[in-house]
Amino acid sequence: MVPPSMRTIVGILVGAAFVGAMIYAVVAQSRVECEVCVAFHGRTVCRTSAAVDREDAISGAVAAACAVLSGGVTDGIQCSRTPPRSQTCSE
Repeated sequence: MVPPSMRTIVGILVGAAFVGAMIYAVVAQSRVECEVCVAFHGRTVCRTSAAVDREDAISGAVAAACAVLSGGVTDGIQCSRTPPRSQTCSE
């Protein structure tokens, strides 16, 4: 019979390995980081996003900026269709 303290230690080690694998998977996928500035209704907001490719990083940053700038679904759609004022990406 395995003592309860040994089961606890094994459980902690398995949990730590799982968390480590999840962190590694997220970091390994994020290869491009982009900062995008969006101007909408007279206001400008800049946001940063990281993703596997440039298009997804830009799209994520635009979505984050438009979430701050827009006041609803219709505004959000219009904002997301607005070309970014500036964008800077690094790999």
